[in-house]
Amino acid sequence: MTDLTIASGSKTHDDMDNAGEMKIVTFELGDQVFGIDMRSLIEIREWAEPTPLPSVPSFILGVSNLRGTVIPIVGLAERLGWKPSVIHPRSCVLVVAISGKQAGFLIDEVNDIVVIQQSAIQPAPDVEIQEANVISGLVQVPDRTSENDKDAGSMVLLLDLDALAITRHLDMAA
Repeated sequence: MTDLTIASGSKTHDDMDNAGEMKIVTFELGDQVFGIDMRSLIEIREWAEPTPLPSVPSFILGVSNLRGTVIPIVGLAERLGWKPSVIHPRSCVLVVAISGKQAGFLIDEVNDIVVIQQSAIQPAPDVEIQEANVISGLVQVPDRTSENDKDAGSMVLLLDLDALAITRHLDMAA
């Protein structure tokens, strides 16, 4: 597997605002499918063991060098309160921009880049949790094999990267 660099940063006509469309990157974590706004994605990297750091939260797995820049690698499963991901050949790291900083998220597998309608995003359920909701919404994404059946597909949980509240930990790790 080779690394894939994605042009990101400012909003482009192709990324959003084309009749209310938005591109998301979908990926698996455990048995759940998640998505992030493609504008936040910098790169998809093959898994490489990061350099561990002392005295950081357990979900920060360590740091890696990204073309001369040290970035923290976060175990997304642990950050969400789940058991740690098991590393396998399709494990990879999504390098994303969060509040002007970069971080890598260990995920189980990248699925696809899909275009969704912003109007199709449903609000996250209002449930009582200990921290701000890290899910910004949910959207039904058709499976590639069932494009003609609007009811078939996967429910994708859209992550709110800013709500993951890791930016204060990024300064400690980087």
